[in-house]
Amino acid sequence: MGLTQIGASILTALLVGMWTRGAARGIFLLALSALAVFWFQPAIPLRSFDFWIPSLSILLVVLVWFITSNAGAWRSHQNLIGLAVIIGVVTLVDLTRYIFPDPILTTTTPPRLIVVIGFFALATFVVATSTILSRRLTFALTFAILLLVAILVILKSPILSLQLSILFRALTNRPLDTASALDLRWLGFSYISFRLIHVLRDKQTGQLPELSLPEFATYVVFFPSLSAGPIDRAERFAGDLRKEFILTQDETLLAGQRILIGLFKKFVIADTLALMALNDALATQVHATGWMWFHLYAYAFQIYFDFSGYTDIAIGIARLAGIKLPENFTSPYAKPNLAQFWNSWHITLTQWIRAYFFNPFNRWIRGYKSLPAWTMLLAGQLATMLLIGLWHGVTVNFILWGAWHGVGLFLQNRWSNFAKTRFTVTNPSLQTAMHIGGLLLTFHFVALGWVFFALSSPALSFDALMKLFDIR
Repeated sequence: MGLTQIGASILTALLVGMWTRGAARGIFLLALSALAVFWFQPAIPLRSFDFWIPSLSILLVVLVWFITSNAGAWRSHQNLIGLAVIIGVVTLVDLTRYIFPDPILTTTTPPRLIVVIGFFALATFVVATSTILSRRLTFALTFAILLLVAILVILKSPILSLQLSILFRALTNRPLDTASALDLRWLGFSYISFRLIHVLRDKQTGQLPELSLPEFATYVVFFPSLSAGPIDRAERFAGDLRKEFILTQDETLLAGQRILIGLFKKFVIADTLALMALNDALATQVHATGWMWFHLYAYAFQIYFDFSGYTDIAIGIARLAGIKLPENFTSPYAKPNLAQFWNSWHITLTQWIRAYFFNPFNRWIRGYKSLPAWTMLLAGQLATMLLIGLWHGVTVNFILWGAWHGVGLFLQNRWSNFAKTRFTVTNPSLQTAMHIGGLLLTFHFVALGWVFFALSSPALSFDALMKLFDIR
């Protein structure tokens, strides 16, 4: 989100918090969130895709709600209103083509109304068919999860994204030589997909409470957390929506304080550090070891202040509307070991991965009783961190970054278990020294891992690591 979008989000959240009560608050938040899906979507060189990609986000939300809700739930008054709001928002965005001389909610002119009516007809057929099949086929929910994962893999893989862009350009008679993997920028899909997968998995295991369409749709595309998280849980979010909320002076001050802190982190500290943070050009041009460390430190703090700043802004804006989003960062660079770092960095992603991958994976691998315990632990931690790396992008460097942390967590676990049985430190001064030593070691391990995250290729990354340690 840019400053204009943040300002508009603050204003709309304030108006919702001050002027709406009960079910009306949920409906207004649904309408605003659905509009934000279009308005926040970045420009795309493919014709009308800045309209179609947000429309597909909303279609996926509606589709998942239908296949996970109880039979006939859509007929309730509340759900019909929610469906009408969603259809109305998409139609309104399209009608701006005829009302305003220039696009105001999309970067390019939306398609003609007759085309959007055709989209509604096709969407109705897809939703109805999928709902019927989901009631009859036991693997329907699994198929939906695999579909979301497939879309995520395509979007995160530069090679697959490029090929898909070439295909779309060929279908729309656009020049192929300017195709790029960045042509398909699907705003917030990393977070949308994980929220939808969470709901689908909980439905499979019988843990999903009944949610109305307005509650569910608002949860998935809630405008403060649409582009950068955090990844909330559906039942917790719905609980906040159902509570009566009055925006008090104290709540306004707390929310405003959080927003100001986030703005300062992102637009003052992070954006300043970005001017000197490690990147491909600096990794190539800088040769002095000291300057390489300087640029690496700048990147380590830039990525923290950027990400945590956006999180603070999202939490503050949500609080104005009566939603208390979960924390995502709790001083991660002040932790004395890698496990505590990951319990404090992007907390909601870590918890999601733990609940839906790490724990099931560990239960599965324990079935192989012939494997040594250390092998199971290594496999679980390595697979988990590789998955987190791939979530950021299907590239060799993100795989290396994930492997770096997977192996690091395993070694830290082995050392902790070894030290517990052999060392007992009672001297307070020594305990303090060991804590500081652990903090410095953990920070530098994480910082060295950022080399793979910041740079685009393994060759550049390994060259940068050589310069950091003055190895020629």
